[in-house]
Amino acid sequence: MLDKLKIFAGNSNLPLAQEIGENLNISLGKAEVKSFSDGEICVEIQESVRGMEVYVIQSTCPPANKNLMELLIMLDALKRASAHAITAVIPYYGYARQDRKVAPRTPITAKLIADLIAAAGATRVLCVDLHAGQIQGFFNVPVDNIYATPVILEYIHKNYKDDVVIVSPDAGGVERARAFAKRLDTSFAMIDKRRPAPNIAEVMNIIGDIKGKNAILLDDMIDTAGTISLAADALIKNGAKEVYACCTHPVFSGPAIERLKKSALKEIVVTNTIPLSKEAQDLKKIKTLSIAPLLGEAIKRIHYGESVSSLFV
Repeated sequence: MLDKLKIFAGNSNLPLAQEIGENLNISLGKAEVKSFSDGEICVEIQESVRGMEVYVIQSTCPPANKNLMELLIMLDALKRASAHAITAVIPYYGYARQDRKVAPRTPITAKLIADLIAAAGATRVLCVDLHAGQIQGFFNVPVDNIYATPVILEYIHKNYKDDVVIVSPDAGGVERARAFAKRLDTSFAMIDKRRPAPNIAEVMNIIGDIKGKNAILLDDMIDTAGTISLAADALIKNGAKEVYACCTHPVFSGPAIERLKKSALKEIVVTNTIPLSKEAQDLKKIKTLSIAPLLGEAIKRIHYGESVSSLFV
């Protein structure tokens, strides 16, 4: 029985929240999330949550600061309304790329955001494909980091069958690419790149055999699309037959859409952790997969005290 479970959503990704509710056969909880004329966020929970297990679905995607504040204020409102347990469901966890000090006098924002979420009232966190696994350790509450792997793997199985090689666009994604290649029983390669400045990538070398093969670039997110576009061009120049890209989080900021339009990529497969802009929706190269059934199943398992990790065995 899910009668003690309620789902609320901020404004960051309402279509995903509604789809999760449909998968669980639960209507979204009644809440008003709006802004005062000066920009301050106002939240009012419009039904009783006393003694309930509550899930708040909110991606901290652009506009990141506004969506983050909506999440924090909703958590505080639910805590003060005497919810029994509050799970912050964060399909895209923003500020995750600053997860360590890479230079003197720099912040670790991934830890700061973790502290804010726990302080606001979250008793558990559910994320999708965290940028770095160690971010789970930044929280002092339980964290379930689920993966879009089953959704993306199923699509690859159905659509990219012949002479496939999984390619990591940088050294940091090698483990992910190797795991995908193993599941698909195929080879993997990586691109050695140098990044002279933030959001600027320069491709250096391709390690692995990609000649005459369909290369699938795999990453957790595409932000400005500089890395993925340069990687695709490099793969084609080095003999790849066709190049595709798969990522969980379509951040698509700044010049991303223009770069993807001009790139050698034949198709870009993403999930709906972040809603696409009108410009991105109009780009026929982009294919969006839904992770709502996966998140719905994870929520159900958490509610019943069942294993979440067994979803990915």
